[in-house]
Amino acid sequence: MSLFSNVMNAASTSSAFVAPKPLATSGAKKVYDLEYYLKGAAAGGICCSITHGALTPVDVVKTRIQLDPVKYNSGLIGGTKTIIAEEGAGALLTGLGATCGGYFIQGWFKFGGVEYFKINAVEALGDEKAWALKTPIYLASAACAETIADVFLCPLEAVRIRSVSDPDFCDGLADGFGKMLKAEGIGGFYAGMGPILFKQVPYTMAKFAVQGAAADSIYNATGSSAANPPAIGNLGVSLGSGVIAGVAAAIISHPADTLLSMVNKAGAGGEGPIFTRLGRIAGEVGMVKLCTNGLLPRCVMIGSLTAGQFGIFDTVMGALGASKFHFHDPNSD
Repeated sequence: MSLFSNVMNAASTSSAFVAPKPLATSGAKKVYDLEYYLKGAAAGGICCSITHGALTPVDVVKTRIQLDPVKYNSGLIGGTKTIIAEEGAGALLTGLGATCGGYFIQGWFKFGGVEYFKINAVEALGDEKAWALKTPIYLASAACAETIADVFLCPLEAVRIRSVSDPDFCDGLADGFGKMLKAEGIGGFYAGMGPILFKQVPYTMAKFAVQGAAADSIYNATGSSAANPPAIGNLGVSLGSGVIAGVAAAIISHPADTLLSMVNKAGAGGEGPIFTRLGRIAGEVGMVKLCTNGLLPRCVMIGSLTAGQFGIFDTVMGALGASKFHFHDPNSD
């Protein structure tokens, strides 16, 4: 049985919500129960909403570059100047409501889900085996959590992209939902579900796995641990490892991100099933442009965003009286 199946099975059969087991983390036994998972979900929602909302202007410019690279061909700064000159500074906040709302929901399920799945995997496998398989556990947990989160994110992302590509499309989130529902039905909200999974699942897998590995490397290099942090503190480790994880995740997921932006543009890819439309778009644009259009602003955006997310997540968890689960090496006792 694959590790992915093991994680799902562990989560479905776990008694974590009824009689949580104490797990070793950084040398101490802690209990992870429903209250912990709710705190993790809340911290995830807050960190994703704040970071994505704060970077809305960068995302607007990045999306415009992807949708119209001929017009917006002067990079992040040039694209920003063009939008301000033609539409005013307020245009840089297009889709802010959908962004904050959508990513709060996504962060709730993503960060809360990763905590839930990885902890239950450790319970099922035991500390020693889980330590040896921590990277696969990160990958499987992130894939499970992100898939669930995207069911809720996709409709809001569709409204956001439509409003960014056509500033006259709607006046706010509620208006955008109403117009899309009337024009395209429920299916219109999920036209980008395939590419959003194709983008978000690998992105989140890389994000959590690389961040975990980078954080471990920082701790090892400084002879420290989460329980005994280095001079920069656990927050500094989260921020540093978050930047590394964000850039890696941005590069991996960028082709799908470009496709997602394009398929939500009215009329993109012609008529037919979603994958037929995606194939036409990919053929017209070409793989090189799919991988490079808007990549630099996206690396800036995702690197900053991911560092901020992990930093805010740890801070909010601390404020709520909880601390993030860390894998424990049983041989270090």
